[in-house]
Amino acid sequence: MASSLSPPKVPMELHVGNRQKLLESLRHHLSQSTLPLRGFVLLQGGEEQTRHDTDHLELFRQESYFAYLFGVREPGFYGAIDVESGESILFAPRLPDEYAVWLGEIKPLPYFKEHYMVSTACFTDEIASVLQERYKGPGKPLLFLLHGLNTDSNNFSTPAEFEGIDDFNKDLTTLHPILTECRVIKSEMEIALIQYANDISSEAHVEVMRKAKVGMKEYQLESMFLHHTYMYGGCRHCSYTCICATGDNGAVLHYGHAAAPNDKTLEDGGMALLDMGAEYHFYGSDITCSFPINGKFTSDQSLIYNAVLDAHNAVISAMKPGVIWVDMHILAERVILEALKKGQVVVGDVDEMVTARLGAVFMPHGLGHFLGLDTHDPGGYLKGLERRKEPGLKSLRTVRELQEGMVITVEPGCYFINALLSPAMNSPETSKFINQGVIKRFNDFGGVRIESDVLVTAAGCYNMTKCPREIKEIEAVMAGAPWPIKKTTSNHVNGL
Repeated sequence: MASSLSPPKVPMELHVGNRQKLLESLRHHLSQSTLPLRGFVLLQGGEEQTRHDTDHLELFRQESYFAYLFGVREPGFYGAIDVESGESILFAPRLPDEYAVWLGEIKPLPYFKEHYMVSTACFTDEIASVLQERYKGPGKPLLFLLHGLNTDSNNFSTPAEFEGIDDFNKDLTTLHPILTECRVIKSEMEIALIQYANDISSEAHVEVMRKAKVGMKEYQLESMFLHHTYMYGGCRHCSYTCICATGDNGAVLHYGHAAAPNDKTLEDGGMALLDMGAEYHFYGSDITCSFPINGKFTSDQSLIYNAVLDAHNAVISAMKPGVIWVDMHILAERVILEALKKGQVVVGDVDEMVTARLGAVFMPHGLGHFLGLDTHDPGGYLKGLERRKEPGLKSLRTVRELQEGMVITVEPGCYFINALLSPAMNSPETSKFINQGVIKRFNDFGGVRIESDVLVTAAGCYNMTKCPREIKEIEAVMAGAPWPIKKTTSNHVNGL
């Protein structure tokens, strides 16, 4: 199948707007703190990495904070913003002559100024002299450098380093929380890119669903997705490593890594859980579809699938500004447990199950995460917000109150993970709820996850993902029925 989509041209005004948003937020913070509106925001872009000790260069992808502010796709750049004047400066690496022989034209500085819509372009060996020359105040110029904790990875962002930095004062605390919060609330242009990544990825998921057949390999499903999003969508990068889990692999939450490389043969009667999302101009998507490999749901597959679908739909129906994300996670757990009780997989009082954290046995991960330039976009834990300690809740990537302009994934799941079920069936707190006779039927089931990317709007929310979700839709599509992905004309996606 060809595609109804074509890659959109991305206006650099997107990044001009991002810089302006940061400037306004930073100036507001400095005014509130009665500090002078002077200094330079300085970020260092990403560097190319080789494979171990070889000269093989891995395909470069820009560092996300730098991409947010400058949209630069090349490695080795720095970028500065003059807090006082608002002017932006790109610093490009001074390339050797032989670059033109091996890697192509050496672009002049005016190209970068014009292409990336910055005020000035200079070379990276001029950073110290250019910033010193522009500085009008007393003492050393102040640099606002990016240094702060990513609460998903527990890694710290690396502040810029350059020759001559000792002649500047450095502020390592102000920039990170302000810039991160800018990234949390998306602009119209950012939403349009996330929508495009969703549209091409949704289309690719449908294509994979149609072509999946018993006897294929999981990696063939991954290959079809990657081909469609690149061939028709211009997406050279994926948001993350594809998870193409079938059968009992569906119980491995982050399947698809080097030690579990999407290599099982698809078996008749098994479920597929495919978590795949394309990235376009740095902005990503994160979509999971679950379906029976042979195209027809069994009664047990229907039970688990509808439990997760009902949770997915209940959360989306309840989402609006002011809603607390922890409450959405607990709502999803409750809906799944109620369905499992109806199917006699669990027995007893659902309120007591929630209190005993039984939901975390079947859904150990968090309900969802912010999405944007990174699959797990930062900003999930503002200063003062504590991570919950209880099973399941401790895995939440945010506990924030929803705000208009946030993009967050809704991805409830129900899995039969032996490493969690065995202790739960032997624990006096949880064993009383588990119907040991029935749960044996699900030993090799794997799991179901349904994941959509959702924009929080003033009135509620908008689901940006366009995949078949109802059982009858999935069975029809797998039998060859058309799935019309209409081009959205909603004002949510008119930014490009």
